Amino acid sequence: MAAPAAHDSAVSAVERIVIENCAIATVDANDTEYASGYVVVADNRIESIGAGQAPKGLEGVVRRIDGTGHLVTPGLINTHHHFYQWITRGLATDHNLFNWLTALYPTWARIDEPMAYAAAQGSLAMMARGGVTTAMDHHYVFPKGSGDLSSAIVRAASETGVRFTLARGSMDRGTSDGGLPPDFAVETLEGALAATEATIDQHHDASFDAMTQIAVAPCSPFSVTTELMRQGAELARRKGVRLHTHGSETVEEEQFCKELFGMGPTDYFESTGWLGEDVWMAHCVHMNDSDIAAFARTGTGVAHCPSSNARLAAGIARVPDMLKAGVPVGLGVDGTASNESGELHTELRNALLINRLGPHREAALNARQALRLGTYGGAQVLGRASQIGSLEAGKLADLVMWKIDGIGHSTIADPVTAIVFGAAAPVTLSLVNGKPVVEDTRLITVDEDAIARSARGEAQRLARSAAQA
Repeated sequence: MAAPAAHDSAVSAVERIVIENCAIATVDANDTEYASGYVVVADNRIESIGAGQAPKGLEGVVRRIDGTGHLVTPGLINTHHHFYQWITRGLATDHNLFNWLTALYPTWARIDEPMAYAAAQGSLAMMARGGVTTAMDHHYVFPKGSGDLSSAIVRAASETGVRFTLARGSMDRGTSDGGLPPDFAVETLEGALAATEATIDQHHDASFDAMTQIAVAPCSPFSVTTELMRQGAELARRKGVRLHTHGSETVEEEQFCKELFGMGPTDYFESTGWLGEDVWMAHCVHMNDSDIAAFARTGTGVAHCPSSNARLAAGIARVPDMLKAGVPVGLGVDGTASNESGELHTELRNALLINRLGPHREAALNARQALRLGTYGGAQVLGRASQIGSLEAGKLADLVMWKIDGIGHSTIADPVTAIVFGAAAPVTLSLVNGKPVVEDTRLITVDEDAIARSARGEAQRLARSAAQA
C-alpha cells in the first residue's frame, strides 16, 4: 500500500517555476520595479516576487530560469478584437469606417465555422507569440447555417492556451431598418438574445482562475436596435456577465445617433442602460468633456485601439483626459482587417506616439503609462483586476519575459522604455495560468506553420464565395 500513497503525494505536491536575475516591472499600484529580481510561480499563482535572488530551500522546483538580459512584465491583455477578420486582411485599405464596413460586410456575411476557427487560430497565434496572455474577441456576424461559430472560437483559444473573453456580439438592424449591415447578415432580436444566453450557459466560467468568460456584446448603435441594446443589458446583468459594444468611434457615428435617436452616443448608451462598471466600449474617439465625465462617474471602461483608429482615419482618442478623470482604459488590437499586424505589443508604442500628436503633446503618455494600459488597464476593463494585470503574490501566473539584450534593445538603458519605445521585443517565455505558451519566440501549444496554411486556405475559400455571390 505504500507505493500508491507516495504516488498520490507526488501528484498533489506544488510545482514551482523560478525566474531570477531579470528586471521586473510589476505594474502594481506603486509601479514597483526591480533592476534585478525574481518571480516564484507555484502551480498557477504567483507565490512571491522581489529583489535579488529567490528564497532558498524552495521545494518542488521543476524549472529554474536565468532571466539575465530580460524584462519580466505581466502578460498583455487585449480588450477589443474581431478574430474573423484575420481572413480578410489587406482589403479596403483607403476607406473610412462606414465605407470600409459597407465594402466588407457582404464578404463577412459568408463566413462559416471552419473559416471562423481558422481565423481565430491565426489571430490568437499572432497575439500570443507577441506576449498576449489574455485575449478577447467581439464576434457579431452569425450567418444562417454557418455552424457553431462561438464554440469554434472558444476551442481555438483553449488550444492556444490563452485566457479568453468571448464577447458574443449581435446585429438586428439591417439596411431595410436604417442600419449599415445587409439584411442577410443580421439576426432577429429574439434569436440574438437566445443565442447569446445559450453561449453564456455553455461557456462562461465565473471562477477566479477562469480561462473562458463570456460578455454580452451587441455590435454598435448603427447595426443594433434600441430594444436589443436594452434587453441585452438586462440579460447581461441577470446572468452576471459584462457588457461590450463599439462607441463614439467616428464623427459619422455621432451624426447617425443624433439623427436616429436625437442624442449623441454617450447619452444614448446611458438611456439604454449601457453605462456602468460592468461595461466597456471600444474606441471612444469622439468624446467631449461631458462624455468623459459620464464614463468616469459610472466606471465605464474604454478599449483604446490606436492603430485601427489611425488606419480608418477615425481620429485620436482623448486617452490622457480619460486617465486623468479616472476612466478605466485598456488596449485593443481591433479586427485585423483594420490592423493588419494583429499584434498588441506594438500598440504600446502606437498608443504613446499617436497620443503625443494630440493636444497634450509630449506629456500625453509615458512608457510606464503605456505598459499599464496594456496590462493592468486591460484587466480593469475586463473586470479581472484582482486576478491578472500586475505581478503580485496571489495573482494568477500570467507573465512574459521580454529579451532586451539583443541588437534591438541593448543600448536602451531603461527596460520599460526599451519595450515601449523600441522595436517589438522578442518573447523568450510566456506563461498563462503558470503554463508555458511561448518559448524562444515560438508557440509551443499549437503549430504556427499549420495555422498559417489553414488560414490562407480559408481566406481563399471566403474570397471565392464572396466573388460568386
